[in-house]
Amino acid sequence: MKVQNTRKANFFKKIFVKVCRVFGYEIIDQSNFFVPTQNKPLDENLSIQGKKSINLPLGEVKISRKVRTLTVIYRSCTNVGMLTQNKKRLFENQKSEYTFRSLNSLISSLNLAKKTFPQIELEIIIVDYNSKKNDIDQMNKQLNKINIKNSIISLNIGEFEDKIQKINAKKENITENQFSNMCNIYKSLLIAKNKCKDLVYFVEDDYIHQKEAIQEMLFTYERISSQITRELILCPSDYPYLYNKIVSTEIFLGSKKHWRKVDETLCTFLTSTQILVKYWDKFISMCEFEHYPFEEPLHDIYELEYCLSPIPSLALHCTNVNSIFGLSPNINWKEIWEENKNY
Repeated sequence: MKVQNTRKANFFKKIFVKVCRVFGYEIIDQSNFFVPTQNKPLDENLSIQGKKSINLPLGEVKISRKVRTLTVIYRSCTNVGMLTQNKKRLFENQKSEYTFRSLNSLISSLNLAKKTFPQIELEIIIVDYNSKKNDIDQMNKQLNKINIKNSIISLNIGEFEDKIQKINAKKENITENQFSNMCNIYKSLLIAKNKCKDLVYFVEDDYIHQKEAIQEMLFTYERISSQITRELILCPSDYPYLYNKIVSTEIFLGSKKHWRKVDETLCTFLTSTQILVKYWDKFISMCEFEHYPFEEPLHDIYELEYCLSPIPSLALHCTNVNSIFGLSPNINWKEIWEENKNY
């Protein structure tokens, strides 16, 4: 009789689970930390892209802001060490090594995102300035490992010769490296405005990403944007400068990370084409005149829109170890650096 009762209970349980799935409800078996409606352990990602974001014990957020596409615009230049400093970078390698490992980390992250978000159209565009042919060949070789749309564009700085002021905010001549950097940002912004349909991730070639970085940013964008009914800017790095002063902030819950409102970033960030068009003149002003700090126009935008940064970090900016915009705390970056050496 006990076996029959167990079978009967299991039968009704299966029927109940199926009914819950039909109506979009989730049920939790807290006795074994399992979600029968998704057939997943409770500590796995329970969110469904474009439909709902689930984070226990806070429950479900209905997604009203569905991500449709993501274009990654990767700015590369293997011939320039540090843009504005003579100091050595973390790990003290040639600049090309950072470019290759950074790209490798992005490719790994995009491959994971493609599996998680099969309905989101992904693309990566490299805007390269003056890298050696062997380095371009290496980047092409790496792109062949990813099953998403990709391309490499060779930057022609002559296209922007008459658009960029040669004297900066300090009343000094801008350097050749800074000029080419401003041209690359300018070109990236134009590509985003003219080609991108939804989200765009502008990223420099010295950021090493965790494999889950793109996945977390996409889930988080949908969740938080749906909650506050606004477009966002997401920065993948938890910069050290954020801990140098005590300031009030706002904390949000993403997919697997906490996110806080910040008012400064460098030029690596993810946002929407809506934000890009809305503040187009501000974005372009960053390329036409060297402000001090360089990212001042971005900071002006952050006074009006939500810019969020993860805790702990999703990406490492490979600058000098003492830089306030460098080594993000409480992550084993040496391990992640080594993981991306086989490109």
